[in-house]
Amino acid sequence: MNWPYNLRMESPLGALFLASDGEALTEVSFGAKSLAQRPCGVLLDAQQQLTEYFAGTRKRFDLPLRPVGTPFQLANWQALSEIPYGQTVSYQDIACRLGKPKACRAVGLANHCNPISIIIPCHRVVGKNGSLTGYAGGLNAKRFLLELEHKAMEENRVEI
Repeated sequence: MNWPYNLRMESPLGALFLASDGEALTEVSFGAKSLAQRPCGVLLDAQQQLTEYFAGTRKRFDLPLRPVGTPFQLANWQALSEIPYGQTVSYQDIACRLGKPKACRAVGLANHCNPISIIIPCHRVVGKNGSLTGYAGGLNAKRFLLELEHKAMEENRVEI
């Protein structure tokens, strides 16, 4: 993968890797890649907004995004972006939104391939019975993000 601009960011979940093509955010992933950091305005904005998110004061991200994927993945990631802050939906709910009610596994795979974690909130997708299921950052990270959002909503630290 070519990352013309990249930045390593520390978070409550450990290091995050952010990448951009200079115009839009193309990646937020867990763990740091061994690259010389080369930030740009998009990455600095993303770092600031993620810092506010982790502080419980940001509900929505306002960043240009350019995820790369198949048409199905892009539609799936758009559906994820529409899940309200602090709420969860099931894989089947997303499959139904996409007009493919039997595509739960395909939704799970598309979520796994989400290149812009946290900002495209695949952590808000849970099993049909409400159980936490796979997450690229691990189930502890998924639990942390969901609890962060619920706590911020309860404390009214985010704008509604």
